[in-house]
Amino acid sequence: MSNIYRTHTCGQINTSLIDQSVKLSGFVRKKRDHGTVLFIDLVDASGIVQCVISKSDDSQAFKVADKVSHESVVVIEGKIIKRSNETINKNISSGEVELLITSMQVLSAAQELPFAINQPDLNEELALRYRFLYLRRKEMQEILAIRTNVIKLLRQYMNELGFMEIQTPILASSSPEGARDYVVPSRLHPGKFYALPQAPQQFKQLLMASGIERYFQIAPCFRDEDSRADRLVGEFYQLDFEMAFATQEDVFKVLEHVMYRLFKTIKPEYKIQEKFPRIPYLEAIAKYGSDKPDLRNPLLITDITNEPTPNIFKQLVADGGKLLAISAPIEEKSSTFFDQLTAHVSQLGAKGLAYCVLKEGGWTGLLAKMLSDETKQMIVGNTGNNAIFLIADKKDMAYKLAGALRTQLGNKLNLIEEKTFAFCFITDFPMFEWNESKSGENKWDFMHNPFSMPQNLDAPVEEILSYQYDIACNGYELSSGAVRNYNLDIVKRVFEIVGDDCSNLEERFPLYKSFKYGIPPHAGSAPGIDRIIMLLSDRTNVRDIVPFPLNQNGENLLMHAPCVIHDQLLKELRLALLPKNI
Repeated sequence: MSNIYRTHTCGQINTSLIDQSVKLSGFVRKKRDHGTVLFIDLVDASGIVQCVISKSDDSQAFKVADKVSHESVVVIEGKIIKRSNETINKNISSGEVELLITSMQVLSAAQELPFAINQPDLNEELALRYRFLYLRRKEMQEILAIRTNVIKLLRQYMNELGFMEIQTPILASSSPEGARDYVVPSRLHPGKFYALPQAPQQFKQLLMASGIERYFQIAPCFRDEDSRADRLVGEFYQLDFEMAFATQEDVFKVLEHVMYRLFKTIKPEYKIQEKFPRIPYLEAIAKYGSDKPDLRNPLLITDITNEPTPNIFKQLVADGGKLLAISAPIEEKSSTFFDQLTAHVSQLGAKGLAYCVLKEGGWTGLLAKMLSDETKQMIVGNTGNNAIFLIADKKDMAYKLAGALRTQLGNKLNLIEEKTFAFCFITDFPMFEWNESKSGENKWDFMHNPFSMPQNLDAPVEEILSYQYDIACNGYELSSGAVRNYNLDIVKRVFEIVGDDCSNLEERFPLYKSFKYGIPPHAGSAPGIDRIIMLLSDRTNVRDIVPFPLNQNGENLLMHAPCVIHDQLLKELRLALLPKNI
């Protein structure tokens, strides 16, 4: 096997090696017949180099080159020669030279491919079924390199800040984290199940009780929830960290330090602030219609519910509804532009979209005479914008629709600031939310994490805030975190608010046992690594940046998972499967 070892990689080939003999190994990415010569593009992880052999060459090397199939793995020996000036390829590092083939051996022949490696607009199902081929694409190799660099840098920065890296168990017990658990049956304890952790929440708080003052890990998390463009099905990774004797601001300082360095190191050409704005949750909803606002978008929402309401909106804003306005800079646009905006918000549940536009002759459109000049001036302000859009609905729906409209306008009008990472912290989340279930069991429920410390527990339930916070960037939530509730009396009070009798808290949450034996105040966060890589890779679908993702239906098409378990294993686990129609 000694003859397969290469002396150089494709990425090393340049003019310094002219007239030298080299041995390269890699994949045959392209093969081109130019009549008198045969060209082969040889690719390995380091780069690409063009190899050439004359068709008049009657050697064994030509016979191999002539028959070799695309993506076969080969070893090629030859001499590096300079290309003629007119054939130089400035797009690759080896573009001034090529390898004149003297010997070629096929190490692993490839059958006909199900798709060309660089085929554009490839069907996602096919790409996932043959993911190992899809990963050969240059852009996927670059994304995997970014992933490697991100994880390396995160570990470096956390170590520099004095955090200890500790792995927590994968086989754990179920706890309320907001999604369904994945469960694993126990053979040794029939009828009992482990739960894969949705996050290492209880374990990292137990580490604080153990005297570990600064913990982190690159943690795998497992949640049985539906797919979204920015959310993976099944598993994802986060930079999980916790700090003892820490305040909310202490956590923010760590996140600012780590996120700024990480994003600036990998994307130095991008604009990013070292200090991230702090935006209370209610303010974020009121201004942006979202708790993960894209601050690159300059458009803001204005609440005009208390202004004179046009008749067409009176019913919609009755009983606590909201009338919300957005002003935008509209140049000459066809009716199609406005129709598309209306269709977009209608698909999300809007009753319609009303607007007016300021032109040379004055305001035109449905709202031109319905809104007073004072109201129009209040909406437009000093922005210089010349169009007003109105949304009216029940409070939560109105803000959701206005937020979606703001995003759509920002994109369609090219208002999004390019080459910018706009981070912010969203703070002061409500501790509870009213849950109106279809079964009629309406009650207060935790809005997010039940382990968070409330701020004002003696206030009316709807006004109680928590020391919970998110970090958002460019319209994506990257992380949630909180100052933790470490007081057992307060723990019981918040669980009682959601109707829990608290009789078996210790059994359900072993974490609370530690509260009896001294636990320091602590706080933490957990930025999502996959979304970070998605942003740094200029992608909008998180599945694009994962080596072997599940599809939208939670299937791994390459590994045929989930799969049927054979009867013998079911017997060992003391499990029986119910019929599908039950």
